[in-house]
Amino acid sequence: MVMLPVERVVRYNLRERLVHAVAGISYVYLLLTGLAFWTPALYWLAIVLGGGYLSRMLHPWAGLIFSGVLLVMWASWRRDMKTTPADKEWRKHIVDYMTNKDEKVPPVGRFNYGQKQFFWLMVIAMWALVISGGVLWFVSSVPAGFAWLRDAAILVHSISALATIGLFIVHLYMGIAVVPGGLSAIVRGEVTREWARQHHSLWKTRP
Repeated sequence: MVMLPVERVVRYNLRERLVHAVAGISYVYLLLTGLAFWTPALYWLAIVLGGGYLSRMLHPWAGLIFSGVLLVMWASWRRDMKTTPADKEWRKHIVDYMTNKDEKVPPVGRFNYGQKQFFWLMVIAMWALVISGGVLWFVSSVPAGFAWLRDAAILVHSISALATIGLFIVHLYMGIAVVPGGLSAIVRGEVTREWARQHHSLWKTRP
């Protein structure tokens, strides 16, 4: 029996994959160093990453890199991330999606509603982290009468960081466990046409 070649389509181009990789690496570094600063129990993470001084120096710069690539993602995907009538219908079946009942999930385009919400929440959290992180980076320049600004920055930075950690965990879980092939797609850039039809049937694919 002759085996026909599996037809594949481009899910993410090289530029998108590189940007995603930089975003992932910079975020993981921010996550680890941030946890090291959060509690003495995890300070060993900073030591593993080169020491407390180096981690403290590089943390804000990594934050700028992460913010920059997220802005590149926003510029590239903002149109794809708009909520459509199909997304509103898909939202009603989010439990079916999470429990792998694909036959009950309505068709969607290139990104589903959950992916879009993850994207926008990360963008919002990124701005909160940048603004609050900027205050903490130059905290010595905050006037004495504005000590409340420093305290507010610490609170906002902590809450935003915890929010992104939760989102990151869900993102990994969904991409690895719930949607087989999701991780391979962002690494290799291609998916089978059957995968595209099954998960994103309204997406106008290209070979």
